[in-house]
Amino acid sequence: MQGDQLLNFATRYTAAWCSQNAANVAAFYSADGSLSINGAASATGRPAITEVAQSFMTAFPDMQVMLDDVRVQGDRPEYHWTLIGTNTGPGGTGHRVRISGFESWQFGDDGLILSSIGQFDESEYRRQLEHGV
Repeated sequence: MQGDQLLNFATRYTAAWCSQNAANVAAFYSADGSLSINGAASATGRPAITEVAQSFMTAFPDMQVMLDDVRVQGDRPEYHWTLIGTNTGPGGTGHRVRISGFESWQFGDDGLILSSIGQFDESEYRRQLEHGV
């Protein structure tokens, strides 16, 4: 997937993250697709990916994700994003965060994400959770 097709996919994926419906995010993954964030164990399969997405949506009920860029690095598209939200979910700090990161994607034969390797600055994220932006 490249060019306009990739940008369209990324735009729809962004809307899914903003929908507050975690299953909408998981629908962009192959049935056996995986999502790994900051080197943690992969969430594999749509139910596990739904749980990961839901954890962010619960922590940040006002969460907005913005598409910053889509580019290709080697043979993998990269989806660059910014998340903005207030941590008012259960046990939340009440602080607003603004964190940017990216996902490196591999697509399956079905045209969906087979593997997503995500990264963001976790120490900055933790700092913002404690003190705000």
